[in-house]
Amino acid sequence: MASDINLQGTAIRPAMSWRGRLAVLAITVLGIAVVWYTNQWLTERFTESTRNRAEVRQALYSGNLLSELQRNSVVPLLLSRDPELINALNFDDYTQASQRLISYVQEIGAAALMLLDDTGRVVGATDRSRIGGNHRTDAYFVDAQRSADTVFTIFRTQSGAFNFYYSRKIQDNGIMIGAIVVEVDLRKFEQSWAGISDAVFVTDSEGQIILSTEPRWRGLDEAGALSVQSAPSAIERAIRATTDWTALPPDAYLKGEAVMRTENRIPFRGWRMTSFTTYASVRERVNGVLALEIMGFALLLAGAFYMAGRRARARSMFFQQESAELRQLNDALQREIAERERAEKNLEVAEQTLAQSSKLAALGEMSAAVSHELNQPLAAMKTYLAGAKLLLHRKRPEEALSSFQRIDDLIERMGAITRQLKSYARKGGDAFEPIDIRESLSSALSMMEPQLKEGNIRINRSVPRHPVWVLADRVRLEQVIINLLRNAFDATKRVREPAIEILVSGGSSAIITVRDNGPGIEDLDNLFEPFYTTKAPGDGVGLGLAISSGIVNDLGGRLTARNGRSGGAVFEVRLPILDKEIEAAE
Repeated sequence: MASDINLQGTAIRPAMSWRGRLAVLAITVLGIAVVWYTNQWLTERFTESTRNRAEVRQALYSGNLLSELQRNSVVPLLLSRDPELINALNFDDYTQASQRLISYVQEIGAAALMLLDDTGRVVGATDRSRIGGNHRTDAYFVDAQRSADTVFTIFRTQSGAFNFYYSRKIQDNGIMIGAIVVEVDLRKFEQSWAGISDAVFVTDSEGQIILSTEPRWRGLDEAGALSVQSAPSAIERAIRATTDWTALPPDAYLKGEAVMRTENRIPFRGWRMTSFTTYASVRERVNGVLALEIMGFALLLAGAFYMAGRRARARSMFFQQESAELRQLNDALQREIAERERAEKNLEVAEQTLAQSSKLAALGEMSAAVSHELNQPLAAMKTYLAGAKLLLHRKRPEEALSSFQRIDDLIERMGAITRQLKSYARKGGDAFEPIDIRESLSSALSMMEPQLKEGNIRINRSVPRHPVWVLADRVRLEQVIINLLRNAFDATKRVREPAIEILVSGGSSAIITVRDNGPGIEDLDNLFEPFYTTKAPGDGVGLGLAISSGIVNDLGGRLTARNGRSGGAVFEVRLPILDKEIEAAE
């Protein structure tokens, strides 16, 4: 190995001509230029993207803050007109006042609600510990007395935090009888802002910080807040992991570290929001790209030296290998031609065999499907004939005629089923029309009525009052519903109190749910496979669910099955809802 390396080294030296040296020098200069330009361009680009993300976050923060303030501003007006609160103040009966406010605060989402009488005493509150306190000297009560509208008040607590209130006086026949106070929950925004690496604070019209991710900043102006040294703030924690990058244009400095400062105006009483963002992510992303570029140029130089060493030896071996490779390629080409000719002959035989097998499989599936689908109408006809015979013996011919009419309907349905099964392989949509699922469900229940009554099965049906329109084939959709009802009927035969629950709902999709209280489904994976059945021999051939799944797929929907939490099987048919424009036209 050492001798080979030395020989290659001696071969490279005379091969490295002035052109080779010039090429290596050009690659080196090009690499330095590309790295320098990439550094400048990515610095500007990533800095701008960081600024844009900071501005988007700030716009989102200020929008959420303004939305919360506006939503709570209308609450005092609504509560000041509440008849129960007015009666409580007039008759000094406050037994239900606090419960009334508690019911409102859950819907409003405010921090707290307080009901004050005309002396400023708390007579009702969502926090019952406040009842009995007197706030006649507090700003929100004094301002509410002096104004005819809702007033906004900022109150600073002893802990240094700020609370925000909307208040409005309650009048009866033009006389003030009390006041309603709504405490706005803005502290939750501080908690959500603290989850980001930025430092965020909100100032009022006088420049005082009223909301901040750093508690020590509240009550100070911006200059005073940035000079705080005792407690670590959110922005200082972010800066600890950041190195100062002097190439960036810093917007502000905190403890000598460069950060980006973003400010925008909140359209509420002169408030402003300010945020600080570090440049840590910019440096990391640029360094990662530069490292990849330097690695790429290093590999390029290594490849150039390696190729220069192998070039001479490759030339000497090229001509020797070329003739041998051509002979091998010719032999391989002859073998491939012979194999292709044999494969084409085998393919013709396989295609003929497959076509014959497909015909036989289709014939078998059609015969089994016809037998399965006609069993249900025949069973219903047998029941109706027995009923008609009994009615004739009892001299009730009019009711017997009704049974004969149902038998005639079943005969027409059998004809429609046979026609439908003949076109099953065609999978066409020529018979599609707007259909109200409620009507198809009623028709299917009418057909299954004799079996359901015979099994003494309780039917729980829940359908919406308005139509649920889908674009489908009426016969095939009813066929699916009947198959699901038949399966539920069979599953509940051994249940003491059999019951079937049917639900129809409409929204983004039309959904038909059939639930039974039977033993459930053991094998969900093979449930929709043809000829899979758990019934005894002679009770079914296992095609009902397979055919139903194919019909639902043709209608653009999906048929699924699962076991209910409290037992039983649950089948769900989900179909595309018909567009409102088509529904209106229909």
